[in-house]
Amino acid sequence: MTTLSERISQSAFDDSRLRVVLLLDLYDGAQNQFLEVYEDLHKQVSSVPGHIRDELCQSIENPSQWLITSEWESAPRFLAWVNSEEHVASVQPLHGCVRDTRSLRFSVLRETGRDHGPAAASFSAGPSAGTPFAAAAAAVSASADGPDRARGRLQVAPRRGDGVVRHALTFTVKPGSESVVAELLSGYASPKAQVDENTRLRRTSLFMHGNRVVRAFEVEGDLLAALRHVALQPEVRALEEAINPYLEQDRDLSDPGSARTFFTRAALPAVHHVAAGGGDGSELGRHALFYPAKKGCGMELARLLAAQDEAAVDDATSPVEASTVFQRDDIVVRLLDLRGPHDARPALTLGVEGGHKAAVLARLLDSAKDGVPTTHQEISRFLERSEMRLITDRRSPARA
Repeated sequence: MTTLSERISQSAFDDSRLRVVLLLDLYDGAQNQFLEVYEDLHKQVSSVPGHIRDELCQSIENPSQWLITSEWESAPRFLAWVNSEEHVASVQPLHGCVRDTRSLRFSVLRETGRDHGPAAASFSAGPSAGTPFAAAAAAVSASADGPDRARGRLQVAPRRGDGVVRHALTFTVKPGSESVVAELLSGYASPKAQVDENTRLRRTSLFMHGNRVVRAFEVEGDLLAALRHVALQPEVRALEEAINPYLEQDRDLSDPGSARTFFTRAALPAVHHVAAGGGDGSELGRHALFYPAKKGCGMELARLLAAQDEAAVDDATSPVEASTVFQRDDIVVRLLDLRGPHDARPALTLGVEGGHKAAVLARLLDSAKDGVPTTHQEISRFLERSEMRLITDRRSPARA
């Protein structure tokens, strides 16, 4: 069994309080405009469920630099807001005054002293950088009035990481264009893996399910720096332009606003990752499953899958070596690294092994029109329908 010290784990589902730390750089002379926008935004966000407070701070060394810390009852509460269409629309006025941002999210593990901070609400927005990957990489948070007493529990124990940041993008292409898009996505030249002395691209896995594309990244170091690096590579620019005519949602990558909106909506955050922590994974098979949730059930579905994978990684007989669950709204994608054939234990691979999990999954899925899979054959067919087609899986060479 995997010991606690060996297991790699990150999760939005421990129900601990969340702290969002945001660094932002304003355009010269835009402070007053920013504060006006801020006042309007906090009126909208103050009633968002789960928000506790924010603090808005300005640098004493460089007045164009600001720091905003936002506190939420739990990560799912924050993610439900930051991934919503309401959020995308509400932060549009920020783009005219914010030059760049860096957003970090932390579970609260310990705290000391009394909390006297001003109450507020929070928002988030994409970066002002004009490249598509930079537009996908950052978020902005800010504040408004709210209750002045912290709610939610602390993180129970520290988790062990592996120095890797995981993120994904998803979008749909026009029906009938899937084979052309798959060929384009599988044939581009990989960008240079090393971004700087602290950041490198480790792995990019690309899948399709029908006309939906999912591109999953693994980055050692700074995700934002890596995505900006990728955006500057000519081979990637050429690929993005080549698939533009086939996208269901129009975008103009030469227009920063269009690129920002597209990649903000395409962002598919990793809400849970767990791995046994042994080996480099080179001997494992990588698979992805697509779970279209019923309206409003995406977070609950992601939580269900995460709970099974926690148990699976601790089971020495399980083929699951690692799992990453990505979720945005009602789109859930589960990335698995497996030992042996993916259909050797179809119920485990699907996420329904044991108890009444198949019935719960069927209740949460929008596509479960055939009822609850109960027999081995039914579960295998369900798994086959959920599996995404691997287009390319590119691993960077190990560090020298």
